[in-house]
Amino acid sequence: MACGKADEAPAWLTTPVTRGDVVARVTASGTLSALVTVEVGTQVSGRIMELHADFNSPVTKGQVLARLDPQLIKANLAQTAANERAAVANVNKAKATQAQAQRELDRTRSLTSRDFVAQAELDAAQAAYDVAKAGTEQAEAALAQARAARQQSQVNLEFTTITSPIDGTVISRAVDEGQTVQASMQAPVLFTIAQDLAHMQVNTSVAEADVGKLKEGVEASFTVDAFPNRRFVGRVRQIRYAATVVSNVVTYDAVIDVDNPELLLRPGMTANVTFVTAEAREVLRIPNAALRFRLETVGRMDGVAPPPPGSRMVTVLRAGKPERVAITTGITDGSTTEVLTGLSVDEVVITDKSGGASGAQRQGGGGPPPGMGRMF
Repeated sequence: MACGKADEAPAWLTTPVTRGDVVARVTASGTLSALVTVEVGTQVSGRIMELHADFNSPVTKGQVLARLDPQLIKANLAQTAANERAAVANVNKAKATQAQAQRELDRTRSLTSRDFVAQAELDAAQAAYDVAKAGTEQAEAALAQARAARQQSQVNLEFTTITSPIDGTVISRAVDEGQTVQASMQAPVLFTIAQDLAHMQVNTSVAEADVGKLKEGVEASFTVDAFPNRRFVGRVRQIRYAATVVSNVVTYDAVIDVDNPELLLRPGMTANVTFVTAEAREVLRIPNAALRFRLETVGRMDGVAPPPPGSRMVTVLRAGKPERVAITTGITDGSTTEVLTGLSVDEVVITDKSGGASGAQRQGGGGPPPGMGRMF
């Protein structure tokens, strides 16, 4: 209803103060992944002789995934075992030589004490013993080397059997039966295993302006392109301190734990995440357009002093006339704001002036939000 003729009184766009919920949210994007992902490689080279796992295969810890052809490593093991036996024989020989040198030294020392032989013979016997003792130590060191080489060959033989280090699901297989793999400075990856896809995580990139609103335990919901009409729910487990900078945009990783009992979610899916940072249930609320409304003539109409510290001003239509009112506000969801004090339910706040350039437009904002539109 108009408050007068168009040239006598302005017409206002208004909306009533209502009671309802206000939920503050932060949005971000992220990627789904398993809680633990392990790349299984090989520490020895060889030809893939057997494959016992494929894509999507469930596996358990210790289960055989593949076997390499062990013939070359078995031959090397036989050679190192023979070298070890030869080293054992050399040790026995050296010990026998040392024992003989010890007997010769003892006999010469006894004869020297009775002046039957010269001191030079005692010195020679002592030197022979020292050489024999060093020979024994050298033989024992060679035995240790041979034994280590044999043990290494034994370990390499065991490495020809590739087993799963965890319980999980094979999400990638990089080799085929008959293919030769070469282990050098970096072990080639044969399988990638994800642990327990029934429990996953989302790594999100949260803008630095929003990261201060998040905390551990905050509820988060998200959608994925594969199921656009279904919303999945999780909770923030960790907000990492390390920043990521891309094109001068700083983001932080917020990790969300998600239950996936139906196995609908898959590693690598893109998640569009919404965090609930604050919520107020059944509270007074007004549209944000009412807080943005500034009309110069209104200030002359009501003559209200500047708002008290911590409060904000809105324009209320009372008895057909605009009146400036100081209010205190709570949380906002971007379109509506919680009112703590200053207004009562069903009071009418002005959001804009109809006709001509609106106050919001002169402030650089848009027109009234959709759904507001009573005119007085």
